[in-house]
Amino acid sequence: MNYQGDRTTGFASPAGDNIEGTIDLMSAALDLRQPSRYPVRVEGDALLGRSIRHGDILVVDSAVAPRAGVVVVASVGDELRVCELTQRAGEWWLRSSSPQASPLQVDDDTDVAIWAVATGLVRTDV
Repeated sequence: MNYQGDRTTGFASPAGDNIEGTIDLMSAALDLRQPSRYPVRVEGDALLGRSIRHGDILVVDSAVAPRAGVVVVASVGDELRVCELTQRAGEWWLRSSSPQASPLQVDDDTDVAIWAVATGLVRTDV
């Protein structure tokens, strides 16, 4: 007997209308062939409030424009930090989710530069 998909017994699944297409992680978030996109391993737990843990890998893109509420890689003096970029009263601030850490203002008087915006997260320790 030959199986033909259009001749089945029973009824069609009501969930059949909700089936998504395939998920292409490479083009959606992980395509590192783009020259502006690269991986950054997170050290520390400063962004636990954003569910970003020590050892996670962020995929960051330096071509993405920073905006309020995104996670960014910033240079502060001679060190790199992964922080959340926020805006209050027209001023930009870097902050972590740690209540002990005070926000750092991003302006011409501070040695702070936004390098890239996080576009994806890879966690190998689940």
